[in-house]
Amino acid sequence: MSNFNLFKKGFKNGIPIFLGYLAVSFTFGIAAKEGGLTTWQAVLISATNLTSAGQFAALTVIASASSYIEMALTQLVINLRYCLMSSSLSQRFDTKMKPYHRFLIAYGVTDEIFGVSSAYEKENVPPAYCYGLIAAAFPGWVLGTALGAVSGDILPASILSALGVALYGMFIAIIVPPTKKDKVLLGIVVISMLLSLGFAVTPILKEISSGFRVIILTLIIAGAAAYFFPIKEEEAHDE
Repeated sequence: MSNFNLFKKGFKNGIPIFLGYLAVSFTFGIAAKEGGLTTWQAVLISATNLTSAGQFAALTVIASASSYIEMALTQLVINLRYCLMSSSLSQRFDTKMKPYHRFLIAYGVTDEIFGVSSAYEKENVPPAYCYGLIAAAFPGWVLGTALGAVSGDILPASILSALGVALYGMFIAIIVPPTKKDKVLLGIVVISMLLSLGFAVTPILKEISSGFRVIILTLIIAGAAAYFFPIKEEEAHDE
């Protein structure tokens, strides 16, 4: 398949992400405007970050007039999971892929793009496919932020509350199809949910920040899954 066709396929698969991002980033645009940022400042943040959790956390840091160091540490903690995602996704790339492809794709690695890229049907994920996903998703995040910042003041609270659920809908859409085919993966997802709930309600564990919580759970669950349910090299090539 040519690079152009791979790009088109990625772009097509990225349209649902575009629609989801449009709704979720709309909420961020509203929050940014309420936090005292201008429309262009809110759009610039979305264009350079592409992370809902990190951006909402940044608004809290900005509102409290905290230092640049606190902002940097907050973003490092919350967004460190993307390092894990990028490391995992890099294992699906051809070893001969040019370094600049890895650099550019890393910019667009989000939870949803990582999930769709990881579900690519062949062993090696081509860069053109990833570029298509990013090209579809990026405008949704930036455009939604702009629309939210401009028109957030005129929407009723009920609509704003509904828009905040869109991100979870995207997560469910990414997780459900693979779990239908793999019982081990289904079990891992269920265990992940239970452990995440445990961290949220246990007195000491719930004090851990959300970013570190994601990292700890990812390392524990992914490490255990890799140890107890390893994918043999022959099976990986057959897929």
